[in-house]
This record gives sequence, C-alpha cells and structure tokens, in this order.
Amino acid sequence: MALTGTFNKILDGKRRLAIPKRLKEELITRDFTQIYIAPGTASSLLLFSEKGFEQQAQRLREYSRNGPEAAQYLRLYYARAEKVEVDSQGRICIPERLAELASLEVKQEVVLIGVQDHAEIWSTERWNTYLNDHGPHFDEMAAQAFGQMPW
Repeated sequence: MALTGTFNKILDGKRRLAIPKRLKEELITRDFTQIYIAPGTASSLLLFSEKGFEQQAQRLREYSRNGPEAAQYLRLYYARAEKVEVDSQGRICIPERLAELASLEVKQEVVLIGVQDHAEIWSTERWNTYLNDHGPHFDEMAAQAFGQMPW
C-alpha cells in the first residue's frame, strides 16, 4: 500500500518521534520492529521498512556504476543510514547526527510525509519553504516528470 499523508509531530527532548499509526502499520510488522533512517535530499530524512530499505538498496545498486559521483553518494548515504528500534509506544529515536543533518530540534514540531514506498521527516520550516517553492508548480512538475497524465 502506498504511504500517504502529512503529519505534524513533536520531537521530544530525547529525539524520540512517535510514528503515526497509518505509517507505522506499513513500516513495521510483528517480525520486523525496526526502521531504517537514511539521509534524503533537501535536508530531509527517509524512513524505510526493512523490506523497503532492501528495495532501495537494489535500486541504488543499479546506479553504482555511474561514475565517481555515484560512488561518493553511496558512501555518504550508507555511512549515515541507521537501523533503529520502534519502541513499545511506536516511537523511534533519531540519531543525533541525522537530526543535525535535517535541522531537527528537540521539543520542536517536525513534519512526516508519506511518499509512496517510504516516509520522510522534515523540519517544519524546511517543509513549509519546500511547499511554498514547489507547490505552485505542481501541474508543471507533473507534466515534466510524467508527460501526458493518465487521468
């Protein structure tokens, strides 16, 4: 099932973040109670289920032969990615270096968004800037990315 939606949450004083039920149901199972957190673009963080992270690794493997830039990206991506436990209350602890990378502050609101096969975590400020910069161009982006829309 595609991950969708926008959720405003507070990053607590220990950098714990409660995963919304709708996202949690898609990201974790009884057998896999861990989530991968990886660096995303535009200073966001990516959340993957174990299966989703493996699928992402497979996609990235296809690009690994695209020259030194791809190798550099993969080195930085995997060096920063972490597997974290989901606690009994449905929270994850965001590692300090990843929180810094995404400008996430403790006791501040963050935004989680569902993006098809993964979720993203954004600082509220950066997400609002992204929406203001790109939201008005939604139709143009769709036409450029996908050509004639099927609907």
